[in-house]
Amino acid sequence: MIYLAEGERVALRYLCLQDYEELTALHRESAEMLARWMPGPPIVTYEAFVSYLSRFDGPANEGFLICRRDTGAIVGRVNVNDIIRGTHQSGTIGYCAFASTTGRGYMTEGLRLLVRHAFGEMELHRLEANIQPRNTASINLIKRVGFQREGFSPRFQFIDGAWRDHERWALTVEMT
Repeated sequence: MIYLAEGERVALRYLCLQDYEELTALHRESAEMLARWMPGPPIVTYEAFVSYLSRFDGPANEGFLICRRDTGAIVGRVNVNDIIRGTHQSGTIGYCAFASTTGRGYMTEGLRLLVRHAFGEMELHRLEANIQPRNTASINLIKRVGFQREGFSPRFQFIDGAWRDHERWALTVEMT
């Protein structure tokens, strides 16, 4: 497997079709945990996986996996979405951990690798993350990576049957 960035325990790589079985199994085991935080249905079928993977065919979205370096096992996923070039050079990240891998620091290390890749190879200047205020685990994670809270967006995204408020967090290359 070709890694884009490597840390002490995890590495960052692109999502690919060969990840279907492992990723859908992780989503199945984590469906209840993720339902209240993630938009859309869980990625638990081949059709859902292919649809998810197709999002990354164009230049506006990139899909990555965070994997353990020792085993290659997937421990999280992260997307850079809505990439805007030109005078913005920005993107919005979306990410998730899985029930069997939370609480071990994998996502902190992995998101730091993603930030380094986004500000380096991808040549972005700014990353944003939009997080529901009650998702304290995600807020604590994004703080550890260095993001700062910029604002509040009422009824920002439709998740788990309702329009949910979100806090907007951001990081620029100068802040790293």
